[in-house]
Amino acid sequence: MSSASKVHWHSEGQGPDIVLLHGWGMNGAVWSKCSAELAQSFTVHSVDLPGYGFSHDVEYQSLEQFCELLLADAPDQAIWLGWSLGGLVATHIAHYYPQRISQLVTLASSPKFSEGEQWRGIKKDVLAAFTEQLTENFKLTIERFMALQAMGSPSARHDVKQLKEAVLSRPMPSQKALMLGLNWLDSLDLRQQLGELSMPVHRWYGRLDGLVPVRVAKELDARTCGHQSHVFQGSSHAPFITEQSDFIDKVQALVR
Repeated sequence: MSSASKVHWHSEGQGPDIVLLHGWGMNGAVWSKCSAELAQSFTVHSVDLPGYGFSHDVEYQSLEQFCELLLADAPDQAIWLGWSLGGLVATHIAHYYPQRISQLVTLASSPKFSEGEQWRGIKKDVLAAFTEQLTENFKLTIERFMALQAMGSPSARHDVKQLKEAVLSRPMPSQKALMLGLNWLDSLDLRQQLGELSMPVHRWYGRLDGLVPVRVAKELDARTCGHQSHVFQGSSHAPFITEQSDFIDKVQALVR
């Protein structure tokens, strides 16, 4: 990592600190429509994850190094809300750095994204196809992934448009970061770590989500004790866009 390379953070508002982590192929601009409203109740810290958006030239070799880079300028303690891959990252941080996270929220996320071992998830051949396509045309691959995220949503066209605008508003992610992210989606299994967390954990899902099947919520409810799970009934993979008002209400309720 060059000395000039720094993880990009944007902070606004007043109140309890909340950190927002975006998903694979995206950047912190995905939160722009939500963060202005959330800033009335929170100090909102949205980040371009290392390798993405304005942090596209920040390099790392492992998930551990990725998290260290993220924590370097994060608030000392905050609510962490991670969407999709961001939820997996936030779960890892909650396990290894519990003192940094007062509450964990995972949105349209899973401690294990790939299917297998009697677990519902993304089919291995789908992840393999994305990995193969990345080497040929990674911009097109991200667009296909955006379409997959919105599939099933009643406002799919609007959802994809908003995601695309966010991605295109900042530098494209590095190909290496995208490859590492796909590898984590394929290989990580944090089910045990998720069940061992001591801070309040909230798991939120979209009923129509094709990437994180809603059945994952029930399976994790049976495995974990004390978690709060919620299903956004009209959403697929991006409830913060599809049901923005309900999403904001849920976040604000964390500190009521």
